Order: sequence, then C-alpha cells, then structure tokens
Amino acid sequence: MINAYVFPGQGAQFVGMGKDLFDHSSKAKDLFHKANNILKFKITDIMFDGTDEDLRQTKVTQPAIFLHSVILAFLLEDFQPNMVAGHSLGEFSALVANKVLSFEDGLRLVSKRAKAMQKACELQPGTMAAVIGMEDSAVERVCESITDIVVPANYNCPGQLVISGTVEGVEKATEKLKEAGAKRVLPLKVGGAFHSPLMEPARVELAEAINDTKFNLGICPIYQNVTGQSVTDPEIIKKNLVAQLTSPVCWTQTMQNMIANGVNNITEVGPGTVLQGLFRKVDRNLQMSSASINPAED
Repeated sequence: MINAYVFPGQGAQFVGMGKDLFDHSSKAKDLFHKANNILKFKITDIMFDGTDEDLRQTKVTQPAIFLHSVILAFLLEDFQPNMVAGHSLGEFSALVANKVLSFEDGLRLVSKRAKAMQKACELQPGTMAAVIGMEDSAVERVCESITDIVVPANYNCPGQLVISGTVEGVEKATEKLKEAGAKRVLPLKVGGAFHSPLMEPARVELAEAINDTKFNLGICPIYQNVTGQSVTDPEIIKKNLVAQLTSPVCWTQTMQNMIANGVNNITEVGPGTVLQGLFRKVDRNLQMSSASINPAED
C-alpha cells in the first residue's frame, strides 16, 4: 500500500471545526492554547463558536484550517506517509505534518501569509471564478487574450480550472469563456485574486519570513503546488513556497504525478472532503478516506 496524505486549503472551514479534537485530547488542547498565544488572539473562540462571517476573514480562515489539519495529523496513530501534498494553504499543513517545519514556525508563517494576502487584496481588489467543462489549454488561451490581468490560478482537476485577476479581467474572461463553450463560469466568494500577479506584495513579504525560517528534511517527499512534482530538498521547498503565492496551484498535475508514482491510498487530513472528490475525477479506483481519531480521551 502506498499512502498519500493530502491537506485542504481555504474554503474548507466550518464553524465548530476542531472542537472534537479539543474536547477529546489533552495534546490537542495544549496545541490549541499554544496557537492562541502565538496568534495573540483566541482563534479557538472563532473556530468553535464564531460566526461564518468571522471565520471567513482570511487572517482567521487560514490559521484555522491549518490548525485543524495539523493537530489532527499529530493525533493519528498510524500516520505513515509515502508522500504528502496540500492544496494552496494546505501545503503549509503538509510541511508541518511531514516534519519539514515545526508547529510553531508553520503557524507563524501561515499567519504572516494570511495577513499579507489580506493586505494585498485591500491594495488591489480582485476576484476569482471557476471554469467548468473546458480544456485547460482553451482557458489559458482566453486568459492570454484579455488585456486586463486574469490568469489560471487553480488547476483543480480535468475540466475544472479557477481563474484569478482584476474584477474587470475576470468579468471579460467570463464572457469570452462562455462564448468559447465553457459549461459554466461561477464567480467565487473570495477576498481577492489569489495565485495571481496581484499577490506580488504578499509574495515579497512572505519571502523574507520563509527565508528566515528553518526548514528540515521531511519524512517523505512533498508534491508542491508550483510544479506538481515531488520535492525533498528544503531549499527548493522554500523557493516553491514563495513562488506559490503568485503562481497557479497545479493540483491536477500533482494528482496525476502521485498516481503515476504508485499511490493507491489517499487520506484527506482536515476539514471537508473536497480533495477526495478531485482525486475521484482522476482515478475512481483509489482508496480514499477522511482522517479521524479515536474519540476516547488520551
């Protein structure tokens, strides 16, 4: 059995996330309290009892999903990955679970990333849209034909690609994509143009923090968003992590490469089941599950 553990990104959050871990594990409780101290606000209050609106703020959402995913990974008794990957923000969760980053450093970087992205969104408003039922190359051609900024941002699975850019760029591309035969183009409720050139100020800010952080050799390869390829070298991991903010998430390529390298068992660690659904679009024969813990108090 070749096992891959995959970690979700922004959009998977829900009110009440992580409460079961907090209630049933003293180790989880300690890590959540440590997170509150590092973040200098009680993220547990928002995660467990906040409103959807509170949880949707990028500076809250990203650390919340990271904490849920990483603490769950730490509690798994049989965590034995042959490979790991994470979608966008989930790449940080994967790196901590894989022991490339410490829990504390990972959380600090995620918090820094979230704040820098929120700031970039306020500096230059943007948006995103999901394009359904069109070849990737056709979407790329439409984006290239628009003079305003609009680029492929998330290659989620064959036939599903998210575009990102200025409001005008995405609106113009939406019209052209519909004319060119896209089944649907759905505007996304997001705070800005993630994984596009509009995130350049955030990339510069995060690069400094990443370069000042210690990255270790992991317990297995990580398949990174920027290339979809497996990486073990900590210095290359750093470079790819910096580039990720303004580059597309190559998740289709990540899944295809994992499958080509023999994975047959996928465990999604964190809130939701989105990544299992994407893998299913590529290969329905894979074994898939959501990570869970024994609810008994440890």
